[in-house]
Amino acid sequence: MANEHPDISPNQTGSGADLIERTPSAYDYPLLIKHLLHTPLAHAPEQEIVYRDLKRYDYRTLRRRIGQLASGLEDLGVKPGDTVAVLDWDSHRYLECYFAVPMMGAVLQTVNVRLSPDQILYTINHAESDVLLVHTDFLSVLEEIEHRFESVKKIVLLADGDDRLETSLEIATEYEKMVESSSAEYEFPDFDENTRATTFHTTGTTGNPKGVYFSHRQLVLHTIATLAALGTSAEQGRFHRADVYMPMTPMFHVHAWGMPYIATVMGVKQVYPGRYEPGMLLDLIEKEKVSFSHCVPTVLHMLLSGAAEGDADLSGWKVVIGGSPLPKGMARIALEQGIDIFTGYGMSETCPILTLAQLTPEMLECDLDEQLEIRTRTGRPIPLVDLRVVDDEMHDVPHDGDTTGEVVVRSPWLTQGYLKEPEKSEELWEGGYLHTEDIGYIDPEGYLQVTDRIKDVIKTGGEWISSQEIEDILSQHEGVSEVAIIGVEDEKWGERPLALIAPNSDHVDEITEDDIKAHVKERADSGAISKFAVPERVQFVEEIDKTSVGKIDKKTLREKYAK
Repeated sequence: MANEHPDISPNQTGSGADLIERTPSAYDYPLLIKHLLHTPLAHAPEQEIVYRDLKRYDYRTLRRRIGQLASGLEDLGVKPGDTVAVLDWDSHRYLECYFAVPMMGAVLQTVNVRLSPDQILYTINHAESDVLLVHTDFLSVLEEIEHRFESVKKIVLLADGDDRLETSLEIATEYEKMVESSSAEYEFPDFDENTRATTFHTTGTTGNPKGVYFSHRQLVLHTIATLAALGTSAEQGRFHRADVYMPMTPMFHVHAWGMPYIATVMGVKQVYPGRYEPGMLLDLIEKEKVSFSHCVPTVLHMLLSGAAEGDADLSGWKVVIGGSPLPKGMARIALEQGIDIFTGYGMSETCPILTLAQLTPEMLECDLDEQLEIRTRTGRPIPLVDLRVVDDEMHDVPHDGDTTGEVVVRSPWLTQGYLKEPEKSEELWEGGYLHTEDIGYIDPEGYLQVTDRIKDVIKTGGEWISSQEIEDILSQHEGVSEVAIIGVEDEKWGERPLALIAPNSDHVDEITEDDIKAHVKERADSGAISKFAVPERVQFVEEIDKTSVGKIDKKTLREKYAK
């Protein structure tokens, strides 16, 4: 690119009298993922990284293995610009890939292993992946689709211990063998910080999943900003160097909310649980003294149920809930068990974290009900996030805790668009802000509260009713284990709410349709919610359908129950 200011030398920046001369040999320091490793190696080189009950090593070993992985991938032909796809559970291997692949200048594709085989095939072909790293659990899936691969050249097997299986796939090598036989002396180069580092595909969409992508600069800035937000809280919701971290959001999904990068920068003990099994998760929390995690409500529900059946002590555990609204009923149970629970907000397109519902010291003096209101809010923006709630003409609505609009956002780590879909990318960024398609309001204290997805709002009786608000009310009924509200067609009112209820096991024979309606009607009679929010029908189900990342699947529920 030609110098647009011919009077300014390449070694000067600024304008006019503010020109600053730069030494020709000065290091520009691009924001690259490799630089995130400096701090833990200086502060905590002997800290542990644990994988289930199968492996543990220190940060020095992590850095050595990252170099060995890069060398091994280079020997397989991986070069800058190539894409390496990973199909694995949460593991030390995944953490190594989070660093080694983008540090080479290649692109890491995190494949959602819970998609259907055809959707997995679509994402691999859409990302033009060159090398696949696949856990033995997913060999059968690849065997089904490998004859339709369009770009894959090599497959590397990921195995736990001796669980290697016979397969018809042509396997280039096994991960551990490749790492241990490769040189750790890989020289990771400098390059443009805007180089693509990762890509993955969204879930819960109509049609094929959409690809999103993020650069080194975006991931580094997201890491620093979220680290600042979590580390500067006065008391509640702090993530600090004495914590023990374990993700319970899949590492294939939005970089596990970016937390493995944050945990690595901090040099904390990290625990990776593999496949999510309630017994293993609870065992690791106890044995490894896990103190900080994040997950969707369904995973927390699973663990609270497991803890109630045993004698697990979850007190002192800090948990950020995202992906779906945190029901007050679930939050109350968690707080009563001593869990420091609060909400975070973001989406696949935002890398993801935008807000956190942390409490001030004054708020911690409030009673339980008042704290529940704050902890279950969507939260306040973290540093560098410009978040607005706007009307149809992109004008800000009042921050009065009542007036709703669409949540739009800017920050330096949002995806620049959808992979190979320019028209949808333009729609995403219409008006210069990323459109979340979430409806919400901002209260006088600056907390965002998302009230619904645009597509999930129920239009009834001339009003817009929040399905999430009804779900939150019903989650506090003692007989309700899980709840989902969807809109169904109604000739008179346009739409009416249908309540899908999974009862608590000890209330299955007691709870009735009239109980559910009465519970919502009580709130409607008090004026807290519209009379149109009282469900027209109630249907009891054994379980609520979920997406591949554990969110309530409203699309599937509408297809199954709307008629």
